[in-house]
This record gives sequence, structure tokens and C-alpha cells, in this order.
Amino acid sequence: MAECESYERNLFSMMNKYRLMSPGPTPVPPEVSAAGALPIIHHRTPEFGEVFTRVNENLQQVFQTEADIFTMSASGTGAFEAALQNLFSPGDKILVINNGNFGNRWVKMGQAFGLEVIELKYDWGVKADNDEVAQAVADNPDLKAACCVLSETSTGTVNDIKGFAEATKSIITIVDAVSGLGACELRTDEWGVDVVVAGSQKALMTPPGLGFVSVNDRAMAAHEESTMPRYYFDFTAAKKAYAKNPPQTPWTPAVSVIIQLDIAVQQILSEGLENVFERHVLLGRAAREGVKAMGLSLFGPDEDMNTAVTAAYVPEGIDGKAFVGGLFREHGIQVAGGQGPQEGKIFRIGHCGYFDAYDIIATIAAAELALESQGFDLELGKGVGAAQRVFSKSGAVA
Repeated sequence: MAECESYERNLFSMMNKYRLMSPGPTPVPPEVSAAGALPIIHHRTPEFGEVFTRVNENLQQVFQTEADIFTMSASGTGAFEAALQNLFSPGDKILVINNGNFGNRWVKMGQAFGLEVIELKYDWGVKADNDEVAQAVADNPDLKAACCVLSETSTGTVNDIKGFAEATKSIITIVDAVSGLGACELRTDEWGVDVVVAGSQKALMTPPGLGFVSVNDRAMAAHEESTMPRYYFDFTAAKKAYAKNPPQTPWTPAVSVIIQLDIAVQQILSEGLENVFERHVLLGRAAREGVKAMGLSLFGPDEDMNTAVTAAYVPEGIDGKAFVGGLFREHGIQVAGGQGPQEGKIFRIGHCGYFDAYDIIATIAAAELALESQGFDLELGKGVGAAQRVFSKSGAVA
């Protein structure tokens, strides 16, 4: 309780506007927040069935798939678990691309469920090499599936999923798109991706609490052969509930969060998916240019593919944790620090979801001030100007 009160004092007593610039959870549009305050309705009524039907149909547009999308009251990690429980039997062999914290989570979870995990490991921040992926598939003819993270939130690196799907087309392809869906290009059916896992709290602009798994016919056939124990996350139970009139979830869902998601996904589709992708390209490009102009080094590739998160090294001699904490306490900007081996070494600016040009500009300005206060030699305004020029050249800021 004391920690909560301290957080509230820091948040609401400061003179600065609070800006949530983490890779997740991300800011929620006001209309989405307001929907969460509506009176709750029963989840077995036609009224909720109407909302749930619309959400499912609209999610298919965002996922760019005609496959079933199972919505679960869980985090993205719950959706990971659902995929493993429903597609495999103990002892099955899977390939996992591990180039960050979440790729590593797939390794650990697969092992926890008794799968034989073949790990294709890269340094954090390095993209998967799809030629090596194809070779790993060829070298292991008994593989059942391959897993890859679209946007590795821990590093800001985005893997080439189109190439990954091509390299693994002979087996089931699973893509973790928790931070990538709605921010990074992902053409599920066109590219031949069998399963996509996602969550509500990142580019879908909704509070945490929902996980999603899209499952095509090939993956459902694997599900029917799977012997892994499951109950709450059972795809068969979900599909049966979806077939009811009105459609339902098998168990009590997070009703209010689904109602919020309904508003958020409508906003995404109203903006237009291609426009959403282009906005995220500009946000990422501006963040990277601002970071570089401050004299900092990017962590990971300097590519327009990296549309969800920008990661950068903290300068030598600067305490990374103190820098992230100071951005929040002194400037109201909440970025994220590094995870695992990069803890204290990098910081991460999230820009997947409800973000615009001025969120990036404000974050770069605050980062300049925070670094200067810690003794880093830089020219104030240089990073801001670089970010501004990205938007100016694009016409996004008149």
C-alpha cells in the first residue's frame, strides 16, 4: 500500500504531464478508457454477443487472417501457453528463434511442457538469419513447428517474418506478435503464418488482460492430434463456444476489457491499417534519429522495420537505472530500462499504439535534459531537431 501511495504522489504531484512511453502497457485513447467505466453487462447476453462478434470480425482484419482468433482473459504469456498446450504432445520437437527475452521465454516454456526445443540463438539485438532458419528445418526433419518473435520488445529488433514463414513453410509457423500486431507489418494469411499470438496492451491500445491466438486450419489439425493436457485454454472448447448464438467464450471473459478493445480496434480500422503502419514507421524513424543526434548509439539495427520500440545504449558513465528513473521523476516520461543481460545498459522507448509525433519529440527533449543533468556532454535541442525533421519531411507535422 505504501508503494502505491508513493507512486500516486510521484505521478500526480509533479508539474509535468505523465507520458507513458514504455513498450507495454501503452497509452489508452480517452474513448477506450471511458468504455471501461460503462456499466458491466452479462457475458451470456445478446448485447455482449453483438460486441464479441464485432470484435472477432475486426480482429481478423487487424491480424489479416480469415482464421479463428481465440480471445482469452490472460496476458500474452497466457496466449503463448495456450499455443503450446493446444498444438503439441509431450516430446514433440520445435524450433525456437531466440534473440531476446521473449524468444528465450518460448524456449523456457517449451521445455516446461516437455517439448524438445531446438534453439537457434542470436545475440540480443541481432535479427534472425532466415537462411539459417531454413537450414535448421532441413537438419531436423522431425520438427513439428517453428516459433519466432515479430517485434522483440526487449531489444526493439523486428524479425523478417515473411522470410521466416517461407523458411518454415513445411511445418507449423508460430509468430509472437504481442508488441508487433498493429505496429509492424504482418500479413498472416498472405505470408503463410499458421498461428499468431498477441496481447491487448500494446499496439491494440487496450489495457492489459486479453491474449489472442489466431489458428488456421493446418494448426487446428495439429490441435486435434495434440495430447498435451489443457482445460482453461482448450481451443476445442473455445471453438464450440464461438459457434453458439450469440458467440461466447467458454469461460467468464474480461467483459469490460473486451468492450474497450471493441472501441480501440474500431479506431485502428478507421485510421486504416496501411496508415497505421506508416505512422509507426515515422515514429520509429524519428525516435532513432533523435537518439543518434544526441550522440547515443542504437541497440539493434537502424531499420524502418523497427516500428514498435527504439532501444539505445545509455552513455558510458551514466547510471542506466538512474537515467530511466530521472526521466519519470523529473520529466513525467516513463520509458523502460533494459532486461536480462542489458539491465542498466540500455533504455527503450515504446511507440506502438496510441502515439503521435509530439510524444516522440517530448521524450527526446526530456532525455536530453536528463542526460545533461547527469553530466553527459550534448547540445540541447539537437536530438529534438533531428526528430522534428523526420516529421517535417514526411508532412506529418504541418
